[in-house]
Amino acid sequence: MAAAKKIKKVEIPIDQRETFVSLQKSFADSEISVEQKLKTLYQLQEADNAIDKIVQLRGELPAEVKALEDELTALNDKIAGIKDLIQAYTASIEKNKQAIEECDAEIAKYQHQLENIANSREYDSINKELENQGLERQIAEKNIGEAKMAISEKKEDIEDLERRVEIRLEDLAAKKEELESIINSTADQEAKLQARRDECAKVIDERTMSAYERIRKSVHNHLAVVSVFNEDSCGGCFNTITPQRLIDIASNKKLVICEHCGRIIVNPKFE
Repeated sequence: MAAAKKIKKVEIPIDQRETFVSLQKSFADSEISVEQKLKTLYQLQEADNAIDKIVQLRGELPAEVKALEDELTALNDKIAGIKDLIQAYTASIEKNKQAIEECDAEIAKYQHQLENIANSREYDSINKELENQGLERQIAEKNIGEAKMAISEKKEDIEDLERRVEIRLEDLAAKKEELESIINSTADQEAKLQARRDECAKVIDERTMSAYERIRKSVHNHLAVVSVFNEDSCGGCFNTITPQRLIDIASNKKLVICEHCGRIIVNPKFE
């Protein structure tokens, strides 16, 4: 009799929208017992709870540090932009000074021509050119005056911004020092908790981990795994659990999902 062919197991891709019915079906298909997987899930949640508490100790400090860094970047960009404007105004001043020199040269040339005019028409023409050059010179002087005034105003703006930068740098240094102090004081504990979490995550299959992370993100307190509360209620939403589900939870042989909040409910003895 020919040996039976070994059936290769087909891995079903993880669907973020999959129902918990399909998750329950695949949960028992594992090299370790369902009870051990449930215990590991609970230990994973405990590690995440402890890590969350450490993160809460930091409060709003990480966000405040980020906001200050972003504000400093914006302030420095604004200062750089104003400095570019000052350079443009300075270049404009030099250009207008050159224009004045050219006007003066033209005026001197026409004034010299006035000494050798032949008729009144030529006299009128030269005087018109002198008038035009005079107007152009006035415009150039006006432009120089406005540019100098603008530069003065922009320099004041830079001084104001630089004072704000100095204050924000002091604030940032204080916030960073405070945050670093908290991080340093909890670094060892957080590292141990993260190692424990990683060990638990290795035991849990990818499909269940995906569901666990999805539940954690969907609930306000990040509790994806809870135990039975007060002998008959979900420890997450506190709704009453049906007697049959209570039996399933106590048996440690089935993955039970709260029909109200979607959390995984485990045996309170795991606590």
